[in-house]
Amino acid sequence: MRLKIKNQELNCKRFGCKACYKPKQNFAIWATKSSDQRPLGQEVPQYFNFAKDVLDQWSQLEKDWRRGSFPALWEINAKGLEMRWSFERLVRFSQKAASILSDICTLRQGDRLMILLPPSSETYWIYLACVRLGISFVPGPSLLTAKEILYRLNISRAQCIVVDETVAPIVDSVVSKCPTLKTKLLVSDKSCDGWLDFKELIRVTLPKQTCVDTKSQDPMAFFFTNKTTGAPKLVEYSQYGLGMLFSQASRQWMELRSTEVLWSLGNPFDGTLSLSNVLGAWLQGACVFLYHMPSFCPETVLNVLSRFPITTLSGNQRMYQELLQHQYFTSYRFKSLKHCVAAGGSISPEMIEDWKRVTQLDIYEGYGQTETGLLCAASKRIKLKPGSLGKPLPPYIIQIVDENSNILSPGEEGNIAIHVKRNQSAYLHCPHMMSWEEYASASGHTFYLTGDRGIMDEDGYFWLTGRADKTISA
Repeated sequence: MRLKIKNQELNCKRFGCKACYKPKQNFAIWATKSSDQRPLGQEVPQYFNFAKDVLDQWSQLEKDWRRGSFPALWEINAKGLEMRWSFERLVRFSQKAASILSDICTLRQGDRLMILLPPSSETYWIYLACVRLGISFVPGPSLLTAKEILYRLNISRAQCIVVDETVAPIVDSVVSKCPTLKTKLLVSDKSCDGWLDFKELIRVTLPKQTCVDTKSQDPMAFFFTNKTTGAPKLVEYSQYGLGMLFSQASRQWMELRSTEVLWSLGNPFDGTLSLSNVLGAWLQGACVFLYHMPSFCPETVLNVLSRFPITTLSGNQRMYQELLQHQYFTSYRFKSLKHCVAAGGSISPEMIEDWKRVTQLDIYEGYGQTETGLLCAASKRIKLKPGSLGKPLPPYIIQIVDENSNILSPGEEGNIAIHVKRNQSAYLHCPHMMSWEEYASASGHTFYLTGDRGIMDEDGYFWLTGRADKTISA
């Protein structure tokens, strides 16, 4: 079922959500339980596909002249060339990529494709092509070793891998040990023996107009977690869970509108929280900004923020710290920037205060987990409490529990747990290597233990105090 368009808005009510876009809409994001007593997940539709139900609808708005001339993707590539992609153009190139994957790579619905690429327009075309075809993508950083690539290929059982010229030789060194891998796709200006040339193919291939009907519970992506001990584990994300709910929570945290420009520093495919920022922006019809930066450079970031009309900045604690420590930080002015978010580590109150003193902006922290899709955040409509996790965004109900899963009172330290139900898989994905019974308490409550320790204060804010041993780290 597609999203209906009415009065210049993408209407998500069929999917259990409010309208994704309305001019001057304010979001009421502070809810720790569903609006009624029905089980979470009951309103999830049978079918959902982010490419068809979101991007294609924004593309149609552009064709009908019912959307302003705002790009969906704004890229400054490695050669310094500036390219702006409308939703219509983004859709067309994702359809061309879909033709390559289906007709040349012979991939079908249910197959898996590993993507080890830095952020680029081609990366998004391939990702969206996977969504169109019902192919599950397995993203990862492009700096993996041969041993790590071999492990991930065999654990994910990927039939196809997409890389650039720096990773291709590493894949070739282990490909004989990967029985499921059938096709190798190269995104590069150079050619390699035994690899399909994506850039040449995208130039000559016709768009594939069809889009498969994926069920909401069908897998969209598989992410590898990072562990404090042991090897990374593979976690499944559904079409609806990642494509709608997690991305909807993310765009609320960032408070995006269709006229705004999001720059998410780092690789959006390194984790679900980063990727959901991009999906959340497109869900809202906003622009995603890409700047080719092989490694984080504070001076480059400061120059870009000064030159381009970026309204929303997303980074981690280390990135904000390096920006603050740049010797000329106080001399830069960011005329368009109005919202800053951070995830991937707690930011100290002093750092938040230093950032605000220079930019007049707060940094709003988010807390997410690859293995659950959990997102907590602090909103600018609520007085910021530096160091807190904020409150959980819908649809999560979070509790602080003891070792026996008994709910603790405000102020008592315990395990951060998510109240879940067996039919809640569109929202929450428990790691497959752990049994459901591990999270069921004798009192009848069922909790997923995040592996984090925390405290809930009298106002309902959650405060992170540490990690438990031998647990998964997002």
